Amino acid sequence: MTNVISVITAVHGPAAPYLADAYKSLLEQDLPQGWDWQWVIQEDGETDTVIPHVPEDPRISFGQGRPCRAAVTRTLALPRATGQYVKVLDADDMLTPGTLARDLAALQDHPDVCWATSRVLDLLPDGSTVGFDQDPPEGPIERGAVLDHWSTHNYRAQVHPATLFVRRDVLLALGGWMALPASEDTGLLMALDAVSRGWFTAETGLLYRKWPGQSTSQAAHTRKGEWEARMAVVEARARALAALPGWRVDA
Repeated sequence: MTNVISVITAVHGPAAPYLADAYKSLLEQDLPQGWDWQWVIQEDGETDTVIPHVPEDPRISFGQGRPCRAAVTRTLALPRATGQYVKVLDADDMLTPGTLARDLAALQDHPDVCWATSRVLDLLPDGSTVGFDQDPPEGPIERGAVLDHWSTHNYRAQVHPATLFVRRDVLLALGGWMALPASEDTGLLMALDAVSRGWFTAETGLLYRKWPGQSTSQAAHTRKGEWEARMAVVEARARALAALPGWRVDA
């Protein structure tokens, strides 16, 4: 019997050409014996522009739905995710070799850890990369530590939600990605941090592509009123989860 890691990718038309690079990065993953990945791709919309870029591989499934942005699109992909673990992979990003194996080891070697993240390098249009200068040390992240850092550093976390690897049962219990027009992955990260210890791997696990069509590069992403509302509800939800008796995941 093969154990499965479900890699979930939300995609819309402009990012579809980058699926080839994401697929190449999946092919470069070397997993322990008895493990494999499945790639669950969900289009944010119902067009003819994405499907031509979806590789032919029996481990890949493709779905569509009405336009609803990344949070709902990823959540709509969850019913097709059959793995014990879920890995986030944005359509325009790439995993580095060994990422899935390192994530898997972190959770299997530490049963009280429910989610893992890793170092990120921004991939710039000229092919150069830039790292983050405030990465935490490799190892466990105590429950609440990400929320405390994020809320006191202008809502910037010390770990990147685009690298999340998480137990599927915990992801489902938290309702998937937060119902927001953006920052939905930050909302999930803060919720996970509120209920469970995490893990950080210091070796680079993701190349985070910077390009003009990227949603986080659009002016709307940082528009003050909406941005403040997103940050407020992300924090309020996480603190409510942390305060609820019995909402701890220890194993």
